[in-house]
Amino acid sequence: MDSVFEAYLGPDGVLAGAVVGAVAGATGEPDDIPQTNTTVWILGKRYNAIQELDLIRRDVQSRLWCTYRRGFVPLGEPQLTTDKGWGCMLRCGQMVLAQALIDLHLGREWFWTPETRDQTYLKIVSRFEDCRKSYFSIHQIALMGDSEDKKVGQWFGPNTVAQVLKKLVRYDDWCSLMIHVAMDNTIVTDDILNLCLENPQNDDSWKPLLLIVPLRLGLSDINPIYIPALKSCFELLGFSGMIGGRPNQALYFMGYVDDDVLFLDPHTTQRSGSVGQKTSQDEIDFDATFHQRYAGRIQFTQMDPSLALCFLCKTRISFDILMEDLKTKVLITSTPIFEITKTRSPEWVSSMSDFEKLSYSSLDPSKRRNCCNEDGSDDDFEIIS
Repeated sequence: MDSVFEAYLGPDGVLAGAVVGAVAGATGEPDDIPQTNTTVWILGKRYNAIQELDLIRRDVQSRLWCTYRRGFVPLGEPQLTTDKGWGCMLRCGQMVLAQALIDLHLGREWFWTPETRDQTYLKIVSRFEDCRKSYFSIHQIALMGDSEDKKVGQWFGPNTVAQVLKKLVRYDDWCSLMIHVAMDNTIVTDDILNLCLENPQNDDSWKPLLLIVPLRLGLSDINPIYIPALKSCFELLGFSGMIGGRPNQALYFMGYVDDDVLFLDPHTTQRSGSVGQKTSQDEIDFDATFHQRYAGRIQFTQMDPSLALCFLCKTRISFDILMEDLKTKVLITSTPIFEITKTRSPEWVSSMSDFEKLSYSSLDPSKRRNCCNEDGSDDDFEIIS
């Protein structure tokens, strides 16, 4: 489960050498962003790869980077003190939730620096520290996973971590966030309005929403036909990233450049600790372990087909805009990656035989769609006539 990041990050996340890919030039400049006159998209913001390289890296560094940790309070019956080898998808869930909270409470234009001591920022970071009292710690996520039939130390799929986060945010009044997980490849708008509008007649009663859409876009590999739609998602206002990865390795995707997707990688084992009020040197150093200046980069075709798209809607108006943008910019292809409907239709239960399931892979891509199970597996299929 270890990634290429382990090769250049020391045990405490200190930069030690080259970053993803080849080293550009004798200066050791990382090859995180291609040095060509091209466009880079980071969570709905557009940059020029050459003219705005420093801004790109500043934006990447301002995201909360959640990684494996060691030396935390023993967790669960196995009494685990590290999540190395099993917690990567849980960490990706933390990163997308952290991004939603930063966007909601600090704004998309906010940037982190080593001197940052903003109380709102410190409240957000403290929620992801590895102790039982933190609302979204590895302890809380792993223990809540038991309600999704995942024991402590088991690997999560994108949908499972989404379901767990949906339950955990209910216990944190300060975060002021609701999570809706759109199942069966379908966003049901009435369900969301019922969840987020305290008063159906008053749009100002809207409770901020993190919309998570679990998908499976292929069998063992992602189907290239869906890549243009995924790219469009990165360009939308309020996009909070994508929980996914490459086979057997979870990653948090935050942007793209050309045919490559940009990510933060949780596969670096760092020490546990507390950011506190960021007054001592130890707290300052610990805060720095939540930030990574350089993104990783892989081709879209190298992604695992199981993933979850995440969108933040701060207001009712932003939700309406998102629905319109999804319809006009993402779901305009002949094979849309999901559907939007007003009301929930009766559930259809597949009665396919094993032979039919095996025959599924021979179908034309435009005639099939995969449906995520609770654990993100792919043993149920829907045939589209």
